[in-house]
Amino acid sequence: MKDSFAREGRRVCASAAETKALGRELGRAAEAGDVVILDGPLGAGKTTLTQGIAEGMGVGGRVTSPTFVIAREHRPAGQGPALVHVDAYRLLGEGSSGDPLGELDALDLDTKLEQAVVVAEWGGGLVEQIAGSYLVVALDRSTLAAQDPECEARIVSWRTVGR
Repeated sequence: MKDSFAREGRRVCASAAETKALGRELGRAAEAGDVVILDGPLGAGKTTLTQGIAEGMGVGGRVTSPTFVIAREHRPAGQGPALVHVDAYRLLGEGSSGDPLGELDALDLDTKLEQAVVVAEWGGGLVEQIAGSYLVVALDRSTLAAQDPECEARIVSWRTVGR
């Protein structure tokens, strides 16, 4: 990850548009070999953040939740790395071999992981095995919604693990 994105931080994003804008910042700083874990409950904004990352990286294709396909690969429009968007929950779920790296490799992606940016929704338990360092991003919608049920804001916090 380029130094333009802080190794650790926290931001309140008042809307999906602000979440996507944060993702664009992260995407502009992403480099081949980077791994990002997105953690948060359903509806927290993981895919919205990933859409922003894709925009910041300049990759092509519509970014949607990888829930039904396990992983989607988005090719760069220019010279940058590809984006591999993974639903690690499905990858590690029922019926898996118990070997997350083998499961990811079995997807037969065209891009080698070290030449791409990997964004893994529900990625805890997977990324530790494929990367020496990674960025963990937690999306929390419940804290602010508990204070105001009409609130659409989320608290996004991140930290780099390793190196």
